[in-house]
Amino acid sequence: MTRPQSGIFAVGTPSHTYLEFDQRTGTDATSLVASIAGLRDPGTTMDGIDVVSGFRPELWRSLRPAGLPEAVIGFNEPVRGIEGFSMPATQHDAVVWLAGSSYDVVFDAARQVVAAVAKSATLADETAGWSYRADRDLTGFIDGSKNPSLLDAQDAALIPDGVPGAGGTILLLQKWTHDVGPWESLPTAEQEKVIGRTKPDSIELDPRPNDSHVARTDQDDFGTIFRRNMPFGTVAHHGTMFVGFSPEQGRLSRMLESMAGRVTGERDALTRYTTAVTGSYYFVPSIDALREFAASS
Repeated sequence: MTRPQSGIFAVGTPSHTYLEFDQRTGTDATSLVASIAGLRDPGTTMDGIDVVSGFRPELWRSLRPAGLPEAVIGFNEPVRGIEGFSMPATQHDAVVWLAGSSYDVVFDAARQVVAAVAKSATLADETAGWSYRADRDLTGFIDGSKNPSLLDAQDAALIPDGVPGAGGTILLLQKWTHDVGPWESLPTAEQEKVIGRTKPDSIELDPRPNDSHVARTDQDDFGTIFRRNMPFGTVAHHGTMFVGFSPEQGRLSRMLESMAGRVTGERDALTRYTTAVTGSYYFVPSIDALREFAASS
């Protein structure tokens, strides 16, 4: 099997930084990809930091026309739903996701990344993430209850051999801010109806509300997505970084359409308490594909 970037599956790291870049005017795509691929040997970590690199699908296709599934595109248009709801499109050209044991080492590595790619790209967005109460997000609920185990994660996330882009994956990266006041004013029982699970132990409600987050993002309907979500932000401004990997972009886009109410006419109740402020799709190539560029950096 073509080898994936190992950081995709490096669960358990508590400190994260997501760096999104725009290609500089006057530079070419090859120099951007080479500068990112050359950060370290793509098969290893960077000074103990797990690194995952991805690129706007159209950019990668311009360099490797057969290097990813034909239908994969960037997050180029907002996802518009019912009641005037929408998720913004804020597509950038590249992402570097760093994860490590403490934020000081992640911070130093992030500065190295920004300096290393400065000639070919500008930093467009930076978000720091951190684990919260082991496996909970900032709503207080356990996140990723239906995530596949690490034994099954590669099958769930990676493009299989024999398909363009084998060993790679499609990443949906979205930043969601939480409307804390209204959410925390809800009694726990009402919060559980919004999520569709119990708060202490993440048991799915039976019956579950049709507009609950669990119902509107049911992987039995749209296909399995390997999630590496992480809380982010400050006391005054915080939320969830959605980090979802799939071998098929359709699983991700159909999930967003369902959340927006375009599938059943019922909008995900959680979207009344959280707001998507960014949205990008990235193709995350295999380490073998990255190594082709690293050799020329």
